[in-house]
Amino acid sequence: MNEFNWEATLGVMHGTDPRGKEGRTSGMAGKRRGRGGGGVQQQQAPQRQRRGPTQALREPAAFAKSTGFESEIPHDKLTITQARRGTPAHRPVRVYADGIFDLFHSGHARALMQAKNVFPNTYLIVGVCSDELTHKFKGYTVMTEDERYDALRHCRYVDEVVRDAPWSLSTEFLGKHKIDFVAHDDIPYTSAGSQDVYKHIKEAGMFVATERTEGISTSDLITRIVRDYDIYVRRNLQRGYTARELNEKKYLLQEQVDKMKETVRTVEEKSKHFVYKHTIQERSGRMIQALSPYSSPRGSPSSSPTRRRSASPGSSPSSSSPSSLSPPSSPSSKKKATPASHKEASAYNEQ
Repeated sequence: MNEFNWEATLGVMHGTDPRGKEGRTSGMAGKRRGRGGGGVQQQQAPQRQRRGPTQALREPAAFAKSTGFESEIPHDKLTITQARRGTPAHRPVRVYADGIFDLFHSGHARALMQAKNVFPNTYLIVGVCSDELTHKFKGYTVMTEDERYDALRHCRYVDEVVRDAPWSLSTEFLGKHKIDFVAHDDIPYTSAGSQDVYKHIKEAGMFVATERTEGISTSDLITRIVRDYDIYVRRNLQRGYTARELNEKKYLLQEQVDKMKETVRTVEEKSKHFVYKHTIQERSGRMIQALSPYSSPRGSPSSSPTRRRSASPGSSPSSSSPSSLSPPSSPSSKKKATPASHKEASAYNEQ
């Protein structure tokens, strides 16, 4: 069984058959002659050897001015229905997608993947606006225009890159590059005094919508960098970048100041912990001493002597004798005579 030549078939579909008309004719004649005799078929065998991968995935995409592709193929107006059906075999559908593509990320790549697969046979042209236009209508970019051009050339879905692409698409530009359809997300793009720069493309039936990737955009990436700006500046300083390159002279001194602050903060934390610990211990000891019953050890200098009652003016010295301070005797003990009983006895004897 003869091996199917995929390379020749793809070349016919894209209009780039390397054999040309004469090669296709001789190939068909060789097949016819091969049916009758084996000698001719053996001579045609080397032409059917399988080659390696196509150059599309081995080399970057070409720039529009260096291809000349638009002048080599016929261009007939196609409807979306015809394009979805597979288009004529002699050419692919030419789809155009444009943008800034600053900090090229997965959201950009997914949008281009959708544009590439919107039709069965698509030739994707990507227009990239210059720095002058971008800074005028949208703002400053992180990457230069040459860096953005080169990033698009190395995306696997891109077949051709248009440098210095226009901000708004004109009929002349669409005709020059033989563009069939324009791919972009369906959200109205307000810019350059227009509520939607793709409005006339939509009205002409040349617009195909793609979907945005949520959670990733150039603005999101820049926001992350600005949010953690100090961290990235210090990291790059530590990696050898100069303050002049980073446009930050103050960070050389600020970094040393921050290190000193961190050292002081560490010492303060340790000191606070030490003071707090000893304060708690002292207060705990005072509370325990206050709640426990008072008792002083014998012979302690802090123990106070026993207090005695002071003598009243009308009392005799004997009333303040130590015996008066002694506890009362029990009922069984012998009752002692009081001074009053002595007076009564002396009066009785005088009578």
